[in-house]
Amino acid sequence: VQLVESGGGSVQAGGSLTLSCAASTDAYDSNYMAWFRQAPEKEREGVAAIATGRGATYYADSIKGRFTISRDDAANTVYLQMNSLKPEDTATYYCAADLTLGNSVFSPHAYTTWGQGTQVTVS
Repeated sequence: VQLVESGGGSVQAGGSLTLSCAASTDAYDSNYMAWFRQAPEKEREGVAAIATGRGATYYADSIKGRFTISRDDAANTVYLQMNSLKPEDTATYYCAADLTLGNSVFSPHAYTTWGQGTQVTVS
């Protein structure tokens, strides 16, 4: 089971970035995949999540309307399109998979599989 994030970088406020999470088949076929972020000295927080099947999506209030999560079944990849970026979006962004049922999709302790993270810096 493996997740590999890419697409991070530095951007000016108001700009856009698209993060990618390439997943092994086991991870991609799990019940939920999600994006989390963690800024220095802050707790890891859920940003967006997407379910398998009908692909229901979930967004944190802080990014709603600016970020879009999507999945490409042919590529076993989940994306996070980030628009209108703000300095407070600066963080390391992590991809997660396989939610333990009974937990919130934004509970960082409830996912069994994590990527290594990709840095996003907004100035």
